[in-house]
Amino acid sequence: MLIQVGELARRAGITVRTLHHYESQGLLLPSARTEAGYRLYNARDVERLHTIQALTQMGLSLAEVRVCIENHSVGLSDIIGQQIAMLDSQISRMTTLRERLQALRNDIHAGREPNLSEWLITLELMKMYDRWFSKAELEALPFARKDPARESEWAGMVCEVKRLMDQNIPAEAQQAQELAVRWMTLLERDTAGKPDFLTRLNEMHAKEPQMQAQTGITPDIVDYVTRAFAESKLAIYQRYLSPQEYAYTRAHYFDRMTEWPPLVAKLHAAQAQGVAPSGDEGKRLAANWLELFTSFAGNNPQTHSKFREAMSKEPALSVGTWMTPEVLGWLQQAIAALMQSSASAR
Repeated sequence: MLIQVGELARRAGITVRTLHHYESQGLLLPSARTEAGYRLYNARDVERLHTIQALTQMGLSLAEVRVCIENHSVGLSDIIGQQIAMLDSQISRMTTLRERLQALRNDIHAGREPNLSEWLITLELMKMYDRWFSKAELEALPFARKDPARESEWAGMVCEVKRLMDQNIPAEAQQAQELAVRWMTLLERDTAGKPDFLTRLNEMHAKEPQMQAQTGITPDIVDYVTRAFAESKLAIYQRYLSPQEYAYTRAHYFDRMTEWPPLVAKLHAAQAQGVAPSGDEGKRLAANWLELFTSFAGNNPQTHSKFREAMSKEPALSVGTWMTPEVLGWLQQAIAALMQSSASAR
């Protein structure tokens, strides 16, 4: 039995673009194609997709997933066992939430009746955030605070994105790009400029149905905004690159986009913890950064200098990236140390 790419994406709860990305990374290749060229997947392919999705949900990057699969370092039985353990933990947390809701209902029946809608929304969101953030982190996370003005601002943004999508406005359109930049600017503000908060919020949206219900931010909306935001960066880079360089960058810019936020979070953590840029950990993070950069910039040093020129002259390129001057300075030192080590090894 074979399944087409669209059906597999729908059943797996991901986008067709994600499957294409897995294919471009050599992680998941279709076993066959129809006469019309549509990708077809068999049971073994779906098993492999299960492994990829399970490992990424456990926090591994796609590069780490590839290593696990190629080295057969994690067995399918072990992966399923870890998933069961994660579900057991979720069931335990949901049971606690149910007990709290039951107690709330008992209070209402006894005549102690709050604003039910407000109570349920607040309780649901607070318990949901508690599952992902510590008390101290919640105090520092604007997104978790009850703020009618902020909530109204986000509701308006979601409506604007839905309107553009309903009107079939492409992500590369100027109005979509401008909206995406506003979206990412607000998101950077409401995650307190902490990329680790961003990665966990993304996971919450993927794994907590009530989060999507409360915010109205669906995977399709996230995909649209992400692409429009990338288009805003590409429009700037285009002014600095030759047509051939830009064509290469555009063809590969979206390939590994989901790997950037976790890497930026690691850079923040390393800089905050005082990790030496010239040490092994610093050079490892620098190598990871350069690998992602060259995946869309290519390997030509002259092209790289054009990207650096754009970054130095265009402040808009740093908007919505969660990169602070301190973290950028740390990264530059780590890259310099990596380059020096590479030169010495020759």
